[in-house]
Amino acid sequence: MKGMILAAGEGRRLRPLTNHIPKPMLPIADRPLLEHTLNYLRNNGITELAINLYHLPQVVMDYFGDGSRCGVQLRYSVEEQLLGSAGGVKRLQAFFDDTFVVFYGDLLTWTDLRPMIDLHRRTGALATMGLYHVPDPWNRGIVQLDEAQNIVRFVEKPPRDQVFSNLANAGIYVLEPEILDRIPVDMVYDFGHDVFPGLLRDKLQVAGYVIEDLLIDIGLPEKYEEANRIVASMVH
Repeated sequence: MKGMILAAGEGRRLRPLTNHIPKPMLPIADRPLLEHTLNYLRNNGITELAINLYHLPQVVMDYFGDGSRCGVQLRYSVEEQLLGSAGGVKRLQAFFDDTFVVFYGDLLTWTDLRPMIDLHRRTGALATMGLYHVPDPWNRGIVQLDEAQNIVRFVEKPPRDQVFSNLANAGIYVLEPEILDRIPVDMVYDFGHDVFPGLLRDKLQVAGYVIEDLLIDIGLPEKYEEANRIVASMVH
């Protein structure tokens, strides 16, 4: 199965750690986060992977090469200007010829993706969004699910007085390639702000899969430290 890791972010909230190291190369228990991610995706059957890069791309490419050291096939998309989460995937539209997975490069998780992929295929949805429970839904894209696990409402970072759920976008998607036809070429375009609201507006099916396992977005210093503590405790 094919997938894409979104790894073009500059990691501004993690400076000065990311001044000279791209965010996905920050070490988690002595190995780059991206190495954990590649091993994780391979173990879930996703072995043909694209990665978009922007900040210090050569560091990533020199370290991983063609991906064979992690048992995957890698291709790189170096963005000269940031295109947003969906714009970066659009650039590789020709690569995605079947159901594929998008994975945000600042995530650490061990959840089994196969049930999420099964749900996607069973429901026939155009897109399936991984979801998780959060304590601060006003900082996230949050959703409302119906009884059939379809997303019926999605709001990106609502005001605190308009929060209706604590189920948030986890940054893991299973998508059909037709969805890329909805994304403009060479434009900044975002899954949370643009793609998912557009799908729901057009009454197209978007399923939601709730992840109950550990999932950490390492984009904040305290979350990065938490991820290191958890992984270190598992190793020792």
